[in-house]
Amino acid sequence: MKELAVARISDLQNGQMQQIEVENSQILLSKVNDQYYATSAFCTHYGAPLAKGVLCGERIVCPWHNACFNAIAGQQLEPPGLDSLTHFAVRVEGEQVLVKLPDEIPQKRTLSMARHEPSIDPRTFVVLGAGAAGMAAVEMLRQQGFQGKVVLISAESKLPYDRTKLSKNYLQGNAKADSLPVRDCKFYDDYSIELRFGQAVTKVDALNKKITFADHSELEFDSLLLATGGLARKLDVPGSDLANIFTIRQPEDVDSILAVVKDAQQAVVIGSSFIGMEAAASLTQQGLDVTVISPSKVPFEHILGEQLGKMFQQVHESQGVKFQFGTKAIELIGNEQVESVVLDNGTQVAANLVIVGIGVQPNTSYLTGVKLHEQDHSIPVNNYLQTEINDIYAAGDIARFPYAPMNKLTRIEHWRLAAQQGRIAAANMLNSNQRQEVERIVPFFWSGQFDLKLRYVGHVEEWDEIKIDGDLESAFLAYYLKDEQIMAVAGMNRDRELAAISELMRLQKMPQATAVKDTQINWLDMI
Repeated sequence: MKELAVARISDLQNGQMQQIEVENSQILLSKVNDQYYATSAFCTHYGAPLAKGVLCGERIVCPWHNACFNAIAGQQLEPPGLDSLTHFAVRVEGEQVLVKLPDEIPQKRTLSMARHEPSIDPRTFVVLGAGAAGMAAVEMLRQQGFQGKVVLISAESKLPYDRTKLSKNYLQGNAKADSLPVRDCKFYDDYSIELRFGQAVTKVDALNKKITFADHSELEFDSLLLATGGLARKLDVPGSDLANIFTIRQPEDVDSILAVVKDAQQAVVIGSSFIGMEAAASLTQQGLDVTVISPSKVPFEHILGEQLGKMFQQVHESQGVKFQFGTKAIELIGNEQVESVVLDNGTQVAANLVIVGIGVQPNTSYLTGVKLHEQDHSIPVNNYLQTEINDIYAAGDIARFPYAPMNKLTRIEHWRLAAQQGRIAAANMLNSNQRQEVERIVPFFWSGQFDLKLRYVGHVEEWDEIKIDGDLESAFLAYYLKDEQIMAVAGMNRDRELAAISELMRLQKMPQATAVKDTQINWLDMI
């Protein structure tokens, strides 16, 4: 260990952060309530420089994907990612800020976790589903000191992985398969998290607390988190069983696509939401001639609105992507493998490869004893992510939860939100006295297409007006206004402001819609 002077006390004001180079490494120095704190400098998720984010009280907010960390102790407060920051001892001597550092400065750390001690806690907690919600939940159980048995179940045989990479870097061929898993087997062994992977569940009997697998084996539980996510919707038209027609949900899907890409020339993407548009960008970057087919007027019409959708369309078209809007695929034609797509407007589009990106449906067909939502078969939950049965919880894409800004049960398909809910549900499975609430959770998602990096905070399904602040071609914030409230904000190249807005939403300190209609707000001054 060594102690180094890294700054002068006059270098930082309260609420400021500074990235400091220390012997070929970097640390982050923060000032909170006249005290100085030092942590590692980069987000443990994708390595964003945290100094470019915001400091709100003791909370450091990552500028890229809104992971949050405590500035004092470094622990992760909000996903994405799973690890915390390393923190270092700080003291002030005269005008100097001194930090005690190890010879090699670690950029992240795993929080201490309990292990299985059946003599102390004989209970079995099961998490069904190893996506964002499931992987976050099992770690939270151990971080919160649960010493009972933890079982993580997945129909997939792979270790929990980062699904957000599939339609972007992985489909572009820029990410290796070994970059997808978020933890290795040793991690789960070390913390007594039992993995039952490659085993499909055919039935969850909620009333009798019993899980049945495809091989007819059974597992009883004391508490259960349902986190089975969504199933990619299939295209139900003649010819949809031909070869070279894919959805994107698992690494094997992308592996199959990449095996075809090298011999394909023309690709059709059916659907103009995030999976479809990210796939279109990735396949174009692989050298394919891509056509997107959609019943909408523009991409993302029902999520981002016509102005932003048109902007995305123009960027894609500048890269060679073609669009067929206001139409649907009614037939796929080919001899064993797809050769063309027939549209309801009479057009026929040649295709060696078809990607179907028309959304997902909640994966809940295995569940008995819990009432499902009549329209989409999602699972209604209360403010603690609890189903109508006390010891059974649901999180992620399958959960319809009370979202306070909309004042109704809402289902939101976001990777980060699923991880947030997984953490909350796990904490509530353990602690009935100090339970965490979900209604004030702040959704956040992102998308990367060519050089576009979109961030979106909040949630809205319909709006009265979209107010644009800035230039859609360079940097902007788009405010989605409903009933005089700012329900959501999308933006590009305004990352710090979006991070500040997310904190103001969390703190319930957002101004009324009239504020952004009449003036330009300095969001950083408001936190």
